[in-house]
Amino acid sequence: MKIVVGLSGGVDSSVAAYLLQQQGHEVVGLFMRNWNDASVTLEDECPWIEDSNDALMVAQKLGIPFQVIDMSDLYKERIVDYMFNEYEKGRTPNPDVLCNREVKFDVFLETALSLGADKVATGHYARLNSFTNEDGEEIYQLLAGKDHNKDQSYFLCQLSQKQLSKALFPIGELTKPEVREIAKELGLVTADKKDSQGLCFIGKVSLPEFLKQQLQPKEGEIVEIFSDFDGFSQQPPAFSSKLEELQYLSSKIKYHKTDGKVIGKHQGAQYYTIGQSKGLGIGGHKESCFIISRDMEHNIIFVGEGRNFPGLFRKALKIENDDVHWIREDLKLKNGESMEVMARIRYRQPLEKAILYQFEEGFFIEFENPQSAIAEGQFAAWYLDEELIGSGVIS
Repeated sequence: MKIVVGLSGGVDSSVAAYLLQQQGHEVVGLFMRNWNDASVTLEDECPWIEDSNDALMVAQKLGIPFQVIDMSDLYKERIVDYMFNEYEKGRTPNPDVLCNREVKFDVFLETALSLGADKVATGHYARLNSFTNEDGEEIYQLLAGKDHNKDQSYFLCQLSQKQLSKALFPIGELTKPEVREIAKELGLVTADKKDSQGLCFIGKVSLPEFLKQQLQPKEGEIVEIFSDFDGFSQQPPAFSSKLEELQYLSSKIKYHKTDGKVIGKHQGAQYYTIGQSKGLGIGGHKESCFIISRDMEHNIIFVGEGRNFPGLFRKALKIENDDVHWIREDLKLKNGESMEVMARIRYRQPLEKAILYQFEEGFFIEFENPQSAIAEGQFAAWYLDEELIGSGVIS
């Protein structure tokens, strides 16, 4: 097969390319230039230049063709503008999930296919399986990576059957130390390179500084809510239906300035997210203060002290029906149906026992244990054993 590998300049995609070459495939390396503004990154040099040079050296070492394609305009339109929009609304987007759905396995995939490729490969720690159903259709299964410390299936949670049918994840059966060992044995320049941090393909950034490019600073107040707040001790009402209970459990507490005490100032509620504790400049507490809510209309941030503060936790979340995505469409719930799953609401969070509920009024996930810092705009993903079967945007 002819396979285009998204060479990112990191060790994972480097080894992915090598493994495919060893399997006898015709391998082509393609580097995506997704960002061209170094002013917002924390590195001294523009990271994409260094990364593309490393990718080129890997391609030369392996003896495979290499190309750089500029996708910065598309990336800005589909990922960066989406980020600005979401933060402005007081939501917390996940650009890496969108980058895979909208860039790597969409336009990049189409570009690869136009070059005559049969499939596209990346250095994700995830695995693929497939089986033929009763109608003779091939069904693709997205499985967690074998290295549970590095499992990146969550970042692929919005992919479709069509996209998975053209995808390969060659390092999914390996652990990170094994990948580094292969790279060292080959003498690849990326063998000891640190994992990239920060936004997908932009590099390490100061998020508030990045957001200030389009979202203007606006001073507001930080209000501390205390653990004796009335809303935490109220007994839940009697519910007439499961739907009513889920609507109650997934609803957010609305705080007002008069519910607590003003303890500081901030430069804009849009720069922060639920569960954040860093960058608030709050002192005089035994434990860190965490953001429990944001009032975007009045530009107020509400915080509570300690990671076990009651206002951080909720037992259920809601996803609008239009925002529910099933990788395994054959397992999709009908109205009134439920399913026991394991779920997570952010990357690297341990999987938690949960039940999915589908109603005309929306899709709900009820967790066995209350979850900390459920943020609107993030992706919830659900699994059966090791298989990621669906995901959705938290509302």
